Amino acid sequence: MRFVGHLSLPKSIEAYYQETGRAGRDGQPANAWMAYGMQDMVLQRQMVQNSDASEQFKVTSIQKLNALLGYCDLATCRRQALLAYFGESLEQPCGNCDNCLTPPETWDGLQATQKALSTVFRTEQRFGASYLINILLGKSDQRIEQNQHHKISTFGIGNELNAKQWQGVFRQLLAMNLLEVHGEHGSLRLTEHCRPYLKGEKPIQLRKLRTSNSKARSSTKSRRSGLSKGDMIQFEQLKQVRTSLATEQQVPAYIICNDATLEALATARPQQLGELHQISGFGETKINKYGQRFIDAIEPKTEQEIVLNETELESLTLLQQGLTPEQIASERNIKSATVLAHLAKAIEIDACQLEQVIDLSETEFDSIATATVSLNTLQDYKLKPLYEHLEQRYDYAVLKCVVAKISSIAKNSVK
Repeated sequence: MRFVGHLSLPKSIEAYYQETGRAGRDGQPANAWMAYGMQDMVLQRQMVQNSDASEQFKVTSIQKLNALLGYCDLATCRRQALLAYFGESLEQPCGNCDNCLTPPETWDGLQATQKALSTVFRTEQRFGASYLINILLGKSDQRIEQNQHHKISTFGIGNELNAKQWQGVFRQLLAMNLLEVHGEHGSLRLTEHCRPYLKGEKPIQLRKLRTSNSKARSSTKSRRSGLSKGDMIQFEQLKQVRTSLATEQQVPAYIICNDATLEALATARPQQLGELHQISGFGETKINKYGQRFIDAIEPKTEQEIVLNETELESLTLLQQGLTPEQIASERNIKSATVLAHLAKAIEIDACQLEQVIDLSETEFDSIATATVSLNTLQDYKLKPLYEHLEQRYDYAVLKCVVAKISSIAKNSVK
């Protein structure tokens, strides 16, 4: 399973941890996502308070719920907080949760907190968040006028925030246990903890609402750092085979094999059924049932994939798309000499031509080739003697490309 979603609040961190643990059981990257709102908090607390359980159980349940709410509005690494809750530690932030990938902004929420708490107090702690937000925004309606709440001092003093932002304020005050839910209608009441904030004696930082940012989201596919582009293409092809087999067998895809097994196939590229014994997740039964279907979809690695690493392949791909080495360097934010070093390896295996990489006359090429042979450069791969012999007229990166071409010609002549 690659994804676990919660459409409402779990009852505790323990429940959340157990449920999200169903994702990524094979050790591969997975996503856990949760949507929640103030109504979830109200409902959960009402269910506890209205239950027939003992008072001690109710107190413990509310404490667990408060811990979960605090976790939801956390501004630091969620992994560190989750492990700390269970008595474990993580020295460095995980670098993978939403707070690590896109650190949330906080703001001085003391004045907003005072306004919210004061409104709860001046309406006699008898109303829910939506009603209180309308008062703060100065939105009078029949109910507000009937209760004379359009005349209280906090009416209309909260226009610096919109309704959604005020919902966030109230949600965080609930999570911090400065407010509590009371009664069947979800009215908010002050707790004993709110006094220093209501009087302005203690500072309070609130989390800013985060706007959607697709660039900050890291998909499972983009995090498959162990796969090259060629391996990723092969992986997607194997996923299609798995989907077809799952449909035919009328079973979930993971019953056929998990993503880790597909990644191993995409990387190793076995060509014979017997080679599948070396792939974790393939036993004799699965090899007999599904092996040939996967083997038929696996393409052997090209010489480029074998010889060139991922960053070299990227430079070659950009060259084949029409970019010059200088443009590739700018596009990838690396040095031109580095790009030429990448392309030199590609030239040596005939994946591209020297003329695509550098502008060199026939006379210049012959001069460098003669010096390369006389200095035995192809055997010892030392460019410094060649560089000095040619009186430093050519950069090392240019010489590397020319020597690669000469090496390619020599290998082809042997064949």
